[in-house]
Amino acid sequence: QVQLVESGGGLVQAGGSLRLSCAASGRTFSGNAMAWFRQAPGKERELIAAISGSGRTYYADAVKGRFTISRENAKNTVFLQMNSLKPEDTADYYCAARGSGLIGTMTSMYDNWGQGTRVTVSS
Repeated sequence: QVQLVESGGGLVQAGGSLRLSCAASGRTFSGNAMAWFRQAPGKERELIAAISGSGRTYYADAVKGRFTISRENAKNTVFLQMNSLKPEDTADYYCAARGSGLIGTMTSMYDNWGQGTRVTVSS
């Protein structure tokens, strides 16, 4: 059974940093695109960062220059380093895996999801 488990969320002051981890089990995702989405209260889930099977990355404009996605295939784990956090980054953050190695921009393109981890940024 495929499982994605996020960790690393929490409460941080504006300007601070957090590092989210997504550990996959049940199969290897080394050749698959992986992504981080987030969903703030009352808003739709949005793609913020993704990494292809070959290592190419994508960032939403809102996080570009502040967030970095990376993967460690040997550990079947994807990370999201979040720096210079802002109150508007407050949301539930979800890890997702796609059946393809290509980055997808919509939630429907991803087949496996984690349960989410909450990030709260105080002003």
